Amino acid sequence: MARVVVVGGGLGGTATAARLAKLGHEVTLVERSAGLGGALGTVAADGFRWESGPTSTLLPAVLRDLFRKSGRPLERELELVPLDVVREHRFEDRTSVRLPGGSRAAQLAAFDELAPGLGRMWVDHVATFAEDWEVLRRHYLEVPWRPDDLPREVAARLDGRESLRRRLRRTLRDERLRMVAAHPFVVAGHQPRDVPGWAGMEAYVEQRFGAWTVAGGMHRVAEALENRLATRKVSVLTGTEARDVVVRSGRAVAVRTDAGDLDADVVVCAVDPRRLPALAPYVARTMPAIPPVVCHVGIEGELPGGLPDAPYDVVVHGDPLLVVRTGGTAPDGHHAVTVHGRGHLAEDLLVALARRGVDLRRQLVARVDRSPREQVLEWGGSPLGVLWQGRRTVRRRLGPRTPVPGVYAAGAHATPGSGLPFVGLSAALVAAEVGPA
Repeated sequence: MARVVVVGGGLGGTATAARLAKLGHEVTLVERSAGLGGALGTVAADGFRWESGPTSTLLPAVLRDLFRKSGRPLERELELVPLDVVREHRFEDRTSVRLPGGSRAAQLAAFDELAPGLGRMWVDHVATFAEDWEVLRRHYLEVPWRPDDLPREVAARLDGRESLRRRLRRTLRDERLRMVAAHPFVVAGHQPRDVPGWAGMEAYVEQRFGAWTVAGGMHRVAEALENRLATRKVSVLTGTEARDVVVRSGRAVAVRTDAGDLDADVVVCAVDPRRLPALAPYVARTMPAIPPVVCHVGIEGELPGGLPDAPYDVVVHGDPLLVVRTGGTAPDGHHAVTVHGRGHLAEDLLVALARRGVDLRRQLVARVDRSPREQVLEWGGSPLGVLWQGRRTVRRRLGPRTPVPGVYAAGAHATPGSGLPFVGLSAALVAAEVGPA
């Protein structure tokens, strides 16, 4: 049995703690905030409640595996619900497309409605990622990787020079299709020219496995994991700041906190490594991806501008790029809406949205604004992880092992990257490296 200290109480930290406790280790989790969950939380005001993080996820098998490997199956805790539509894209030329998930045929039909022939162009583009997915799933996403000992087919992809922008220009001749394909990265603050081409396989994952949400909101995943930690007898120290990893004789032996040192045989960093001086030098050449400007609003009456009641994103393309999410909870006769903004934000988000045909201002009864800086301060780092700065970025992330013996890395800043399914996979990789007691 190893004494494990996990730094960070977001999804990466709680998932890793639950897995390692089930493997028989003595686990302590340290979180600077008053509660667990990180970005998988809510914001509340004036009777409204909004999701503060993602409202859906890909690869539901990751969550199922996490709950099965840490105790009771997921279905006994939460209800996973498939989304018929992953997101709706509205373009500046006033055309639009609702992107279905989990069906090649449905996507082909949806894009053909946008313009004849675009469906075939789209599905042919997505099909080019099938081999990328299979290779990287087997040798990168689902097993601990060794940067200096990679199978040739994996190294060829991770070290390839083709950017996502170049790949999209090669396979998609319609600019609207390129916007759809690049959207998951643009909305997370990345430039397609800096994202490696293979990362575009997210479109393949959406098409093959679909998008899913949790009945009652994605924050319920964090609540279920907190209960799982109690079941697994994980010692949880909230309101406790981890200052550094204590290293003696070249190995981690403790975590220094503002409440004293916690002895450890194994340390898991599930926060931005810049917060821990012992790890910071190893990520000095990376940058965090900055969160968007966020505006949570409560409105009275019906949803305007053709906004759906269904919990999927409406993406309004242009500069600025706007993303509108409905959902959350609201008093009777009201709706909770969240607006994200990226790009040149020279005016109020709701003014920019009104110019694009969705005017929430006349029905407004509640509003909470959250700047990127406020979000980073609240969560102690960016939940969007490491900014893509070209193909070398993939090797500059830490995890599951780190250069400091006894220290592992999970979460959005670790391998294999940000996003709920990939953060969940990072926890599985750390558990595989540490192994059973």
